[in-house]
Amino acid sequence: MSAPAPAPATVDLGDPATFATHDLDGFWRTLRDTAPVHWNPPVDGRRGFWVLSRHDDILTTYRDDRNFTSERGNVLVTLLGGGDAGAGRMLAVTDGHRHHELRKILQRVLSPRVLDEVARTVRANTRRWIREAVESGGCDFAQQIAARIPMTTISNLLGVPGQDQDHLLGLTRTALSTDDEDVDEVDSEMARNEILMYFMDLVEERREAPGDDVISMLVASAIDGVPLTDEDVVLNCYSLIIGGDETSRLTMIDCVRTLAARPGEWRRLKRHEVAVDTAVDEVLRWASPTMHFGRSVVRETELHGVRLRPGEIVTLWHASGNRDERVFDRPGVFDLGRTPNRHLAFGYGPHFCVGSYLAKVEIAELLIALRDFTTGFEQTGEALPIRSNFLTGFSTLPVRFEPDPAGLDAPAGPKE
Repeated sequence: MSAPAPAPATVDLGDPATFATHDLDGFWRTLRDTAPVHWNPPVDGRRGFWVLSRHDDILTTYRDDRNFTSERGNVLVTLLGGGDAGAGRMLAVTDGHRHHELRKILQRVLSPRVLDEVARTVRANTRRWIREAVESGGCDFAQQIAARIPMTTISNLLGVPGQDQDHLLGLTRTALSTDDEDVDEVDSEMARNEILMYFMDLVEERREAPGDDVISMLVASAIDGVPLTDEDVVLNCYSLIIGGDETSRLTMIDCVRTLAARPGEWRRLKRHEVAVDTAVDEVLRWASPTMHFGRSVVRETELHGVRLRPGEIVTLWHASGNRDERVFDRPGVFDLGRTPNRHLAFGYGPHFCVGSYLAKVEIAELLIALRDFTTGFEQTGEALPIRSNFLTGFSTLPVRFEPDPAGLDAPAGPKE
């Protein structure tokens, strides 16, 4: 028998420790059923905010850029901190015409057609690293594989030198998803500033000597005839490195951890009983690495009889919406064959993740490599959870692999 859900009044969603110490499945179910628009009250001088837990309410709010804005921040750390310095310049916290034009620029370089060559590199790297891990018997999957695939991919797109990638990975963890209790908000802010300064140096280099990377493309871009400033480019590089690394990495870790605990689903994948693309969507729904995004109210509106007033913060919780019984059949079951699958892992509406195609490629290549090179795997030690009120997942995952001789001895290239 499962434990009762914690009372809504006792759960503070603004505190990162909440997610490290509570199983919130029952809490989210209670909110969806009884308080779909829930007030998280002020705590220790921190502002209160509204919490949306139902899938359809989240979609409605994502679509509504008339009553809600992202330009005052789109995650709790900035919404509660008084705003985002990138507002109006960084894609994620820009609305209206400028958002539309900036999105078009980024979509050109992140489109499936342009990313074909990148996808081939993702495939080669993933297969090499999984093969090495399987042949050696095991590894810390989080540190040795999941940390490498997305960071290498997005760094290559941005033109980040290989010798700098581990440094950037460490900074992104400190900025958003540390597992170290000694890292406080000051440390996270310093890490975010260091990432921005790093990209400022790269932007200056690309203005002097352009290449064929994303930074060079951004440097040469303009909106309504006005070139992007150095700050515009830097802020969007920051957004791409954070989005391109953190969410994919945490999803991959959760994927392997979940499959290790569910041998039946692993066998379905191994036996080609489920399509890889379908499996990818379920992996994303299940992991829901980005727990929430947020908006600020700009015009008074009403939802479920609750009046939302200008200036108030509204948070949209994927962690709940992706388990909503009103949308998903048996949402608490991990089903690699689930279809349809209207998950919210990439958001929705005008701000739907521009890197979604690349993230799906990375997860798909991981699943294919695991299917080809191992007959199974098991978690051999504790997975250490990260501490965040924005992202969820694990920073360590020790795994032991059973080699598949048929796959390891096969010619190079994935089986279809």
